[in-house]
Amino acid sequence: MEITVRQAETARHQGILTFAGEKVNCALGHGGIAEKQREGDGITPAGRWQVRALWHRPDRQTCGGVLSELKLPVHEIDPNAGWSDDPADPLYNQPVPLPHPFGHEKLWRADRLYDVFLPLGFNDAPPLAGRGSAIFFHLTSPDFSPTQGCVAVAPDVMQKIMPLLTPDSVFDIIAPEKETA
Repeated sequence: MEITVRQAETARHQGILTFAGEKVNCALGHGGIAEKQREGDGITPAGRWQVRALWHRPDRQTCGGVLSELKLPVHEIDPNAGWSDDPADPLYNQPVPLPHPFGHEKLWRADRLYDVFLPLGFNDAPPLAGRGSAIFFHLTSPDFSPTQGCVAVAPDVMQKIMPLLTPDSVFDIIAPEKETA
């Protein structure tokens, strides 16, 4: 399955995600869609990124019983789960156990954004230090506020998309200038 993401005309951090003939709103990085330059730039990276796996919190019911239907690798997160975002870390842009001596993002969050998420295959084969890490497809905040570079959707949309995903699924994230060319 191919999922297409385009920047909305209303604001750089708002997007339109298309899948299986449906169009829905999504949140993007505060820098909009462009070529990602560096770690922390707030850009949602333009390109074609493969879905890697599904990660979820088993103590929350976000997956709605679809785990047994999934065709992707599934990983549970716990309070000691993190993701390295430190370019000096030999495990940069990879999951890490916490505590971790390098900079990292904590995956077990109170705000529910990472109750279920899917890492996209950006800068991971192999990771290049400083090019950007942790580009996830995850849940959005209720107000669709900007992400740090990820693509985020409402929980009901995630519920519809999860069973459709396979190891061949890709996100085609299209920069605005690419559409008019």
